[in-house]
Amino acid sequence: MNFVLALPFAAVLISFAVLPGVAPRFWHRRMAALSVVWVGLGLILSALHGGPVEAVAAVWQVSIAEFMPFMVLLLALYALGGGILITGGPWGRPVGNLCLLVIGTVLAAVMGTIGAALLLIHPLLAANAHRFEKRHLVLAFIILVGNAGGALSPLGDPPLLVGFLRGVPFFWPLTYLWAPLLVMAVPVLGFCFGFDVYLARREAKPPLQKLRVRGGLNIILLLVLMIAIPLEGVWHPGTVNLLSAKMPVEHLVVTILALGCIAISEIFTPKSIRAYNRFAWTAMREIGILFFAIFATIGPVFSLLQQANLDVNHPLLWFWASGVASAVLDAAPTYLIFFQAAGGNAAQLATAPSHLLTALAAGSVFFGPVTYLGNAPNLMIREIAARRAVKMPGFFAYAGVMILGLTPIYILMSWLFF
Repeated sequence: MNFVLALPFAAVLISFAVLPGVAPRFWHRRMAALSVVWVGLGLILSALHGGPVEAVAAVWQVSIAEFMPFMVLLLALYALGGGILITGGPWGRPVGNLCLLVIGTVLAAVMGTIGAALLLIHPLLAANAHRFEKRHLVLAFIILVGNAGGALSPLGDPPLLVGFLRGVPFFWPLTYLWAPLLVMAVPVLGFCFGFDVYLARREAKPPLQKLRVRGGLNIILLLVLMIAIPLEGVWHPGTVNLLSAKMPVEHLVVTILALGCIAISEIFTPKSIRAYNRFAWTAMREIGILFFAIFATIGPVFSLLQQANLDVNHPLLWFWASGVASAVLDAAPTYLIFFQAAGGNAAQLATAPSHLLTALAAGSVFFGPVTYLGNAPNLMIREIAARRAVKMPGFFAYAGVMILGLTPIYILMSWLFF
């Protein structure tokens, strides 16, 4: 029966993985309705199994205590990133483009892959508008800024945020994932720079423009969140009841703070900054619907994993299994599934040498760029690039390029760390 209860979760993942490619018009029009169908089916099956009261209570609990703080923080990082404007600078030349990719990789850990991607993709594309070929820059941007750069903190990538909210220490990713990040970043930066130099020889050099950064209020608000969020890991004053749902007080406080940051940013950020960044809340609609459906239907999957006797003594297998799943299913649900399969005990998993947690975290984060579905920013970056007349590869062509380019890096990671 538990297997049947897990079918709505499988349907959610299959829908989000397949329908955008095979039926895009239907998907964009009916995405929310279809997600409600799968969540509703999960509720019905759970009610038949354990009773309607327990089924509704479980969805309400996970919606308030887990989905809400997770999603509000993502929205805050997205809003603040979209309220910072960078114009001018040395971008548009190979050295400048390399610097922008390095800066974006670092910023992704600070303000999240979504916020950093939204902040820097426009300056990158605008500065290289004169270039005939710039797809290599966008692909490197997806790998580093949209995915790998987020490996250094829970602020960086949704799967690491999920782990943090489940008890993994805030600075654990920095301690254990900086070395795998370098193994991925250095060859990607080196290849992109070399290819960029080769192409730039045949094209005119753009005029240098003075670097300007606007949106100082959003930078301050981002710093406030950066200070507040790590405190969740050390400050535990208890729980609070929200209409019968129990929520840790520290999560509630940070959620309220994040909502306040969103409100202040929306009220005081000049519209010209939002317009230049082509900021729109609709870009987060699909992400919000996806994660709500995942959180609402994933419970039975956890029950199945608790009953399974999975071998936790082979981190290499966990690295590749979580990686392949992440590339197909999205990084955050992959991390959730494998984290629970490993026992779900954050204190135990994060204790040195932490090989298993490192393997599943690295797989979830670093395999994200393999397909457009691997992480939330991938499709957003692709859409923005397409709007600026960059001919991005289709789903399968993109996946083929990424598999060919990144598989040697994954093999090197396996040899060095797992």
